[in-house]
Amino acid sequence: MAIAPATSERADATPAALPWYRPIRNECELFATAFEERLPLLLKGPTGCGKTRLVEHMAARLGRPFITVACHDETSAVDLLGRWLLKGGDTVWQDGPVTRAVREGAILYLDEFAEARSDVLVVIHPLTDHRRRLFVERHDEELEAAPGFLLVASYNPGYQRGLKELKPSTRQRFVTLVFDYPAPDVEVEILQQEAAIDARTGKALVALLGKLRAADTLALAAAPSTRLAVSAARLIRAGVAPRAACAAAIIEPLTDDPEIASGLRDLVALVF
Repeated sequence: MAIAPATSERADATPAALPWYRPIRNECELFATAFEERLPLLLKGPTGCGKTRLVEHMAARLGRPFITVACHDETSAVDLLGRWLLKGGDTVWQDGPVTRAVREGAILYLDEFAEARSDVLVVIHPLTDHRRRLFVERHDEELEAAPGFLLVASYNPGYQRGLKELKPSTRQRFVTLVFDYPAPDVEVEILQQEAAIDARTGKALVALLGKLRAADTLALAAAPSTRLAVSAARLIRAGVAPRAACAAAIIEPLTDDPEIASGLRDLVALVF
């Protein structure tokens, strides 16, 4: 299947426009090849670095329906497969998102896959090998994935702890694309495209991100993401003072500790 070329230019605001994505390396080409070869993909990297946007972008480029599931520690196999419901006195079956994706030949994205309960892995495994089948026990049905189906999962190894680590037997079922935060010049470009800000403001925000990511002594649970910087940039573009924008969009989402927040504000003051 031929696909549209990757581009770092913002798409037109039309119904058929592609979600904008700035390629960092060869991830678009690898994604397209995995789709052609029917190989499941695991996107590994920190939160807010573009994993979800890549999947949205590639689903549009490949012309496939896109179904996403935000996994958490209460996500069960029943949630993904479907359930029987009472409607108007009748008992009817309602497909879950995984069953729907398999029937439709959609690109299925399981965000933060490792957060789901262990019974989800049992359901997903037959979709990650040559079988490409889904067993819907409650509906007494076995489905073969329709043409165009692709399973994509994301995983943040820096965030997961203990029992939330993916087992090697699961990880080895996927082709893995590794993500990290973009290089500074690329991150500036992303901020300019996503928030329509000037280069000077973009460079200042990226410099701030660099200082925060290097500040290990502040004991942040997670490094500040490009997503947070985009939010700050949009506030600044809308007229909010840079320090106030950074406090609301970057500092407060990162920590509830007053002392750590004070240290972060000092870093913001050095930049703005």
